[in-house]
Amino acid sequence: MSVLQSIYPSFCNLSLTSNYSISSTTQSLAAIALILTLLYIYFRPQTLYLLDYVCYLPPDHLRNPFSHMVEHFELCNFDKERVDFEIKVLERSGIGVDACMPESVHQLPPDDSMKPAQAEVELVLFKVVKDLLSKHKVNPKSIDIIVSNCSLFCPTPSIASTIINKFGLRSNIRSVNLSGMGCSAGLLSINLAKDLLRVHNNSLALVLSMEAVAPNGYRGNDKSMLIANVLFRMGGAAILLSNRKQDKPVAKYKLQHLVRTHTGSNDQAYKSVYQECDENEIVGVSISRSLLAVAASALRTNITTLGPLVLPYSEQLCFGWSLICKKIYVPDFKKAFEHFCIHAGGKSVIDVMEKSLKLQKKDVEASRMTLYRFGNTSSSSLWYELCYLEAKGRVKKGDRVWQIAFGSGFKCNSAVWKSLSDSDPNVRNVWSDRIDLYPVEIPVFDC
Repeated sequence: MSVLQSIYPSFCNLSLTSNYSISSTTQSLAAIALILTLLYIYFRPQTLYLLDYVCYLPPDHLRNPFSHMVEHFELCNFDKERVDFEIKVLERSGIGVDACMPESVHQLPPDDSMKPAQAEVELVLFKVVKDLLSKHKVNPKSIDIIVSNCSLFCPTPSIASTIINKFGLRSNIRSVNLSGMGCSAGLLSINLAKDLLRVHNNSLALVLSMEAVAPNGYRGNDKSMLIANVLFRMGGAAILLSNRKQDKPVAKYKLQHLVRTHTGSNDQAYKSVYQECDENEIVGVSISRSLLAVAASALRTNITTLGPLVLPYSEQLCFGWSLICKKIYVPDFKKAFEHFCIHAGGKSVIDVMEKSLKLQKKDVEASRMTLYRFGNTSSSSLWYELCYLEAKGRVKKGDRVWQIAFGSGFKCNSAVWKSLSDSDPNVRNVWSDRIDLYPVEIPVFDC
């Protein structure tokens, strides 16, 4: 008994110690689990919903047919050689007779002062913001974030402030105005809005994209600067984004990926689209002959990052092996996307993208038709293209849309959207008045 008595207390102490140890371990594991759960909730990627968007439809009286453009070229002190050059660029631009210019550009000579530029911004953005908010009965006071972009026109107060003043947005709204970002600024604005929505829960963001044409016509004779006079036309878009769960049932798309590429450290890329003075101190935007090569290089860098995120494993293996072997292999992106919206920067840009990505004629139809009807509307062109696809009733629930934008700097940006519902071709947008006429055959001129 004495032996048992001596052992039992020890056994009891051991049992108590074991229980305490188990309890302590359980509490530690519970604490760790709680911390990990809180970290996941805090750092988890929020879903970004695209509730809707509206593009600007210019009135027909602002159409600028070829005859009007030629007359303007001749009256702006261009010599015959330069006029012939502009006509040649115009014929091969892929732009039709319905593309529009603001009222001041129709004047002879065009008025490029600040007043008509401000009038153009107000005409475009006031219209699209009003239509977007009224379409969904959104109270302007409910907008938490506003991001605007316009590269070459940067007034004080900013364009974002102009919208805040016009629509009476809240005094504590978070507003950002981007300039100098080129045609890729539309997706840059989406990216910035996404980052802001990540840290501000249950919020609405309004994104505005446009370029002011009125103050940026070039009247000199430098051929590299004359090209912009032909390509750019008026337009703009307003996009409504949300991270609120209650908006999912009414949202059109959700953002899956957004990849940005900046090649500005390369001198050739940096100078490929460049605002400067010519030899006569006339300001213009120079478009380099190397632009297409620069764009192709930026695209390769961009898809190197995007590819692993979207491509099936079979395509990833082929692409990865090509990098190891230093061979050129273009993945089949049609296995990752149902629709393509390539920035309508010009016919040559779309041609290069179609060839580089091995796309079919129908894959680039939205881009070509947008360029033909509306011209290069800079950062808003991607939304005109998505409008085209919706007006055709082609976007189905679950479809993935790849938006690709290029811009000065030089930048290539990609956004991947997943459709949350079938597009209804009966819902009116900028294409509804004549969507049955498209696609059209674009005239081809001999080189």
